[in-house]
Amino acid sequence: MRKFLVVLDDSRECLNAMRYAALRAANTGAGVQILSIISPEEFQHWIGIADLMRAEARERIEAHFEVFAKWMRDKQGINPELIIREGDAVTEILAQVNDDPSVGVLVLGAGTDKSGPGPLVTQMTRSSGNLPVPLTIVPGDMSKERLEAIT
Repeated sequence: MRKFLVVLDDSRECLNAMRYAALRAANTGAGVQILSIISPEEFQHWIGIADLMRAEARERIEAHFEVFAKWMRDKQGINPELIIREGDAVTEILAQVNDDPSVGVLVLGAGTDKSGPGPLVTQMTRSSGNLPVPLTIVPGDMSKERLEAIT
């Protein structure tokens, strides 16, 4: 089954990317894979408690995931899969796309502030010519109604 890979992070635009991925998956008979990346910089200064911090980061990710997963299951009939990786965000996204042949589309949300679409979208668009899958960028300020209409 083809899957939409969407990145779960703390950005506001993540919500629209999740909605888009779930709606498209529901409308096309696909699945959703949610990728969250733990940055290793979070643990560099705390070597003695790095494992505890990793465990806490995973718990936060799983709790955040469950909010989206419940909505996807209840409203769209989609049971998303959670993938947690540790490392540089771009490197880990590319690794996930390359490691899992069922990933058919990468979905990212674009920020809406004047500084640009966000570092992840900026970096991934630079690599988009070499991606083995299409990249869909969802505007962060697109309304829920508009998302529903285009999916």
